[in-house]
Amino acid sequence: MQKLKFVDPEHGRLKILCLGAHSDDIEIGCGGTMIRLLEEYDQPEVYWMVFSGQGRRRQEARTSAQSYLRNLKKKTIVTKTYKDGFFPFVGQAIKKEFEALKKKFSPHLIFTHYRDDRHQDHRLISDLTWNTFRDHMILEYEIPKYDGDFGTPNFYCELSHEVCLKKRDFLMQHFVSQHTKHWFTENLLFSILRIRGMESGRSSEYAEAFFCRKGVL
Repeated sequence: MQKLKFVDPEHGRLKILCLGAHSDDIEIGCGGTMIRLLEEYDQPEVYWMVFSGQGRRRQEARTSAQSYLRNLKKKTIVTKTYKDGFFPFVGQAIKKEFEALKKKFSPHLIFTHYRDDRHQDHRLISDLTWNTFRDHMILEYEIPKYDGDFGTPNFYCELSHEVCLKKRDFLMQHFVSQHTKHWFTENLLFSILRIRGMESGRSSEYAEAFFCRKGVL
């Protein structure tokens, strides 16, 4: 299997955009990959944007993002308060957020939701990502849920056991409001990482998986 390394030949600094509909989506979908990128690349610039988070959930999102990005010199954390489950009904307003974002930040790598996710909020964020960013590397992450909408990803980021533990610890520490949810468990988290690790090859037991719809060499 071929391996890919991200390089910015012009400035030597990788620019990453992380988009999440809800306050824990980024961490669940690509948290391990972000830990690895932040460890392996010298001071990347990160724009971290969460669209739905109110009250405690918004504070959890900000605290978690700050923990992930604490060592970075150049970072932007944005948390919006759009109502969970209602994104398609306020799509025009969210579209304007994307248009404003495009003028502020031009990333090399974007993490966003899976296009065929059954959650309507996730789908809208994915669609607007593709509508807005036409010449960028986009990786769509997956979120486990009742709908059972996992697909067949084609891009993997292998993770060490230590990175998986860090991802788990961040989630459990910062999203206490979700501890009562039946799906928010360490067993589920590690099961997904283990399955994707098996699919990715033999060099690691664990991996996060993504959908890469377009890539240019």
